[in-house]
Amino acid sequence: MEVPGKKPSGKAAKPRREPAARLPVARVCVEVPLPHLDRPFDYLVAAGDDEAAQPGVRVRVRFAGQLMSGLLLERAETSAHEGKLAFLDRVVSAERILDPEVARLARAVADRYAGNLSDVLRLAVPPRHARVESQTPPPTPEGDIAAVAEQGWDGYVAGAAFLRALEDGRVARAVWSASPGEDWPGRIAEAAAVTVRGGRGVVVLVADARDLERVDLAMTRVLGEGRHVALNAAAGPAERYRRFLAASRHQVPVVVGTRAAMFAPVAEIGLVVIWDDGDDLYAEPRAPYPHAREVLLTRAQLAGCSALIGGFARTGESQLLLETGWAKEIIASRDVLRQRVARIQPTGDDPQLARDPGAATARLPSLGWQAARAALQGGHPVLVQVPRRGYLPSTACAECRTPARCPHCSGPLGVAGARDVPTCRWCGRASADYSCPACGGRRLRASITGARRTAEELGRAFPGVTIRTSGRDEVLTTIPAEPAVVVATPGAEPVADEGFGCVLLLDTWALLTRSDLRAAEETMRRWLNAAALARPDGSVIVVADGSLATVQALLRWDPGWFAERELAERRELRFPPIARMAGVTGTADAVADFLRAARLPDGTEVLGPVPAPEDQERFLLRVSRGKAGELAHALHEAAAVRSARKAAQPVRLQMDPGTLF
Repeated sequence: MEVPGKKPSGKAAKPRREPAARLPVARVCVEVPLPHLDRPFDYLVAAGDDEAAQPGVRVRVRFAGQLMSGLLLERAETSAHEGKLAFLDRVVSAERILDPEVARLARAVADRYAGNLSDVLRLAVPPRHARVESQTPPPTPEGDIAAVAEQGWDGYVAGAAFLRALEDGRVARAVWSASPGEDWPGRIAEAAAVTVRGGRGVVVLVADARDLERVDLAMTRVLGEGRHVALNAAAGPAERYRRFLAASRHQVPVVVGTRAAMFAPVAEIGLVVIWDDGDDLYAEPRAPYPHAREVLLTRAQLAGCSALIGGFARTGESQLLLETGWAKEIIASRDVLRQRVARIQPTGDDPQLARDPGAATARLPSLGWQAARAALQGGHPVLVQVPRRGYLPSTACAECRTPARCPHCSGPLGVAGARDVPTCRWCGRASADYSCPACGGRRLRASITGARRTAEELGRAFPGVTIRTSGRDEVLTTIPAEPAVVVATPGAEPVADEGFGCVLLLDTWALLTRSDLRAAEETMRRWLNAAALARPDGSVIVVADGSLATVQALLRWDPGWFAERELAERRELRFPPIARMAGVTGTADAVADFLRAARLPDGTEVLGPVPAPEDQERFLLRVSRGKAGELAHALHEAAAVRSARKAAQPVRLQMDPGTLF
């Protein structure tokens, strides 16, 4: 029976949508990880969505029969697509969370690292929290930033000139070698303050949460409340999104944070800063694996803004910026260094070695013991840096020195505590009845001594003194100015209130003998970061031969000389950063298929294959710096070809891999 005035029952027809009268085409980056779909797709903007569908907002679109998320990149009058365009399904939020400057940066980073734009934008834009978007933001502080005392930069050659350039809005790019004991968070905050006074924004990157806390406090002290935000994953998703919105809404001129803040949006960016750029935490572990330093340098180039790369040590990449003239050097004068550098001495100068040859193999040489005892008697804490955590991470036969291996999987045997039995670090099996396959010996000795065992030994060497450890399980931030011994792994050294009276650098061979391109550079960075915590009237004892180049650079506190020397050696060997490399990793068949599909630029060197984990293999591709863009484009094209063919076996691409071995 038909009801008068009503249409027959059935599925209701959707209302007809009309495109917007102006700029009806929306170009959208759809969240599709496939390389052959790495391009914007055009959709129509309905008249009802015209106001909300602005560049930078989140949208939902119909793609390949499914509803998918995306970011609206721009609006246009026409489309090059000859077929019929679909409408945007909906605008998720009118919040514009992608700045045009960040969108250009993301595209450049994707091209540089042979990646997809959607992958880079996933790193740049955090997940949405609707409740946070609807909350009323706090009021923006009024008034100008008070003038700050900038005398801390006066001790550096070109330091004051750098600040004047920032305040005047001129482009200034510098590599800053901080002097020992420097309040580097305060210096960075001062550079940010003068940039903001000049009407520009600032992005500051540090490696970890401890450094972020120090910079956060310095920014509050110099800028005042409410003029900066600190982006850190530890803050929680909602709070981190709230701080991100404060930046994207341009309510704060300064953003500080860890690696992910490299894409932080700020209005009229005028300065990017990265501290201790050699730290491996700056390498993004997700595709396309960009390095924060390179992202900031790319950002400075695209935006035409200033850049500051600071640290106690200097990387080869920073040295190359100086040699090419892209950046200028900011270093302390020799008079300032003489006032601030503690007395540094290698154990090779210990006179005890001449009288007792056995002292050369002592864990704590007499020179180090005497310096530590003098510091403790003077009421100052002592810092002991050891390369490895744990108790005895690696052991060997006490009779023939053959490395102790698990009889089941051949993994290294370690000891977790004084009363524990040897345990495999790979499979976890205990080997209480271990016997050496070479000589039959049943006693083990330490091959590598960890932080916990070192603390145990120092407790016997300095009875009655408080022994503390700082490492992965518990990282100390600060310690009071009182007698104590702190055993720390690299990167976990606390800051003493009045500086350490003595810094001991033990087991240096474990750092210097690593099979890594950056072994010497990383050793120099770790030593300088620890030695910088010593008091000017204190001492630094390095258990190493004084003739080594790393030790010589430490003795003279000359990271620039060491970086120049390292870069010269890499130039001879055509190693990064002089040349550019790419790693291609996968199964043998997948890598071979990939290389067949890749149209590599002329002059590309194919190195390998070498074994990789999980029964895979790895090739390295090397080109000159001038052909890096061509190589990245060729690799992305090859990935797109395999993606379009729906190749079953994946291949991992990584430009500028962190390790070559």
